[in-house]
Amino acid sequence: MHALHDEKLKKLEEIAAEIREDIIEMLIKAGSGHSAGSLGLADIFTAFYFHVLNHDPERPNWKNRDRLILSNGHVCPARYAAMAHAGYFSKKELLTLRQLGSPLQGHPELRHLPGVETTSGPLGEGSSQAVGLAYAAKMDEAKWLTYCIMSDGELQEGQTWEALMFAAKYKLSNCIFIIDRNNIQIEGHTELIMPLEPLAEKFLAFNFHVEECAGNDIRDFVNAVERAKEISEKPTVIIAHTVPGKGVDFMENKFEWHGKTPVGAEARKALAEIRTLQGKIRSEHE
Repeated sequence: MHALHDEKLKKLEEIAAEIREDIIEMLIKAGSGHSAGSLGLADIFTAFYFHVLNHDPERPNWKNRDRLILSNGHVCPARYAAMAHAGYFSKKELLTLRQLGSPLQGHPELRHLPGVETTSGPLGEGSSQAVGLAYAAKMDEAKWLTYCIMSDGELQEGQTWEALMFAAKYKLSNCIFIIDRNNIQIEGHTELIMPLEPLAEKFLAFNFHVEECAGNDIRDFVNAVERAKEISEKPTVIIAHTVPGKGVDFMENKFEWHGKTPVGAEARKALAEIRTLQGKIRSEHE
């Protein structure tokens, strides 16, 4: 991974703003989908597809590629938009989100979209898929890395912690987990539904290296990944603190927007706010 210079960072911030616009347009066209988490993860997916990952959109099954597992598959609009911008498929396809026969389903499907590593849906399974891939890579002495994006809410699933125990036992330093710590889930705030704190201490107790970062600050996230890649004796988890609904004022930090799509006046307002944000970012970079 190359150093993130100021000019590259500016470009990534512009791409993230464009991805947020794509997300809103996709959700409006589909009439359903998940707004808050998708918007909150736009910066992290931008960082992955345009800086962090060792990958090749023209060879999505290249054997030496890094593997990116999306466990919380409902935020796939952010991943799809990032993939389209990276060149995996035409941006025009984004507006087929959730349509019958589209490769862009409401949860990613391995068989229908090259570049997607697993089929996701039931929360909590991505961690097990990730450690399986990382363990296989370790057995093969392969150099590629496995990254697994997870929601904080799915940490309430017992299967997650079984996978973490496996990762720690086999010292899977080639497996890096990213927790989207946005503090919300479909029915409310995580700390009211089923408290997760003290979260970092839980991972430390499972013998993980722990990093924390601002998930909507691309440089801060990239720096956390760089530190994680230096760890050789244990797996790493990056607790990325994000703002759900980032970029749309009336959505930010509102759990009600977990699985809700803007319509009518709300849709127009959301697009206006995102486009205003785009203009602000561009003007700052001139």
